Amino acid sequence: MKLDAVKRLLMIPGPTMVPPEVLNAMAMPVIGHRTKDYSSLLEDTVEKLKKVFMTENDTFLITGSGTAAMDMAISNIIKRGDKVLNIITGNFGERFANIVNAYKGEAVKLNIEWGDMADPEAVKEILDKHDDIKAVTVVHNETSTGARNPIKEIGEVVKDYNALYIVDTVSSLGGDYVNVDKFNIDICVTGSQKCLAAPPGLSAITVSEKAWEVIKKNDDKVGFYLDLLAYKKYYEEKRQTPYTPSVNLTYAMNVALDLVLEEGIENRVKRHERLAKATRAALEAMGIELFAKERARSVTVTSAKYPEGIEDSKFRGILSNKYNIVVAGGQKHLAGKIFRIGHMGICGEKEVLATLACVELALKELGFEVKESGVEVAKDVLLEE
Repeated sequence: MKLDAVKRLLMIPGPTMVPPEVLNAMAMPVIGHRTKDYSSLLEDTVEKLKKVFMTENDTFLITGSGTAAMDMAISNIIKRGDKVLNIITGNFGERFANIVNAYKGEAVKLNIEWGDMADPEAVKEILDKHDDIKAVTVVHNETSTGARNPIKEIGEVVKDYNALYIVDTVSSLGGDYVNVDKFNIDICVTGSQKCLAAPPGLSAITVSEKAWEVIKKNDDKVGFYLDLLAYKKYYEEKRQTPYTPSVNLTYAMNVALDLVLEEGIENRVKRHERLAKATRAALEAMGIELFAKERARSVTVTSAKYPEGIEDSKFRGILSNKYNIVVAGGQKHLAGKIFRIGHMGICGEKEVLATLACVELALKELGFEVKESGVEVAKDVLLEE
């Protein structure tokens, strides 16, 4: 691997930069996953996860990406033909619907314009119309669009129905405010490589008593590796996972969670909010139009439209090859139309300011006339706090 690749500043919506102490934790000796040592490590990690999720619900660590946790959330509750309301505000909301279809359920889609958020009243209208909906899925923070959904308000709606409330917090937990119990979330999923700033490869899931009642009655489950009842049995009886976990990633996750809790959830959310505010203000000062609607803008990733004449490959190529900074492009129909700057995890002021300075330089190199210095505006915003 080239050294410049190692030095690159990851300003994408995941995976994010990983602190040295978390990377060092992966160098710990491998231990047996059926030993007391691993059981102690797993239990400690799960207890820390519950604090970050803000839940008393059963919580499990999964060796697999966030999509594995999404799959687990659906496959354990669904029977053939079951209706699931999928709130779709971007690519990952669509993924939930695809998982429902894969398990032969019926995806009832609430399609929202990409870049906007769902209206809780629209959710209520569908639930009133379809009294046989088994679950409602929503992505808290859509990294594909840089927009977030009002999961607290949607939870207030869903709690009055028989449907389970399933929330993807893969790119928000540890960066935006998530309170599983207060938000009435029945199943909540997250991933290791975003705001938690751990390496990719782990995910986690929380399960309420209401969800367990559905899972235990589901005799039509298709899954095997992601069987929640197996996870529950092994954890309660042995503090183990049913299948071989990634031992060294568990070490890393444990240390990453320590850092989250040491900083404090409130402080961590405020940091993400400051960085988001500075990034947005800087881009707008340069003359760049933001993509996500103002009411829905994420605090962990900012999406912006390309000015006319700026090509995605050239712009991101300059950032990567010349300045060693990686930002993300658009997905699906937004490919080539937007770019996305991730400011999550351990990202701080210097990383945001460096990225904005180089964005400015890249735009100028491509012939775009920058209106005013985004860096100066970002500095002013950061100094306000």
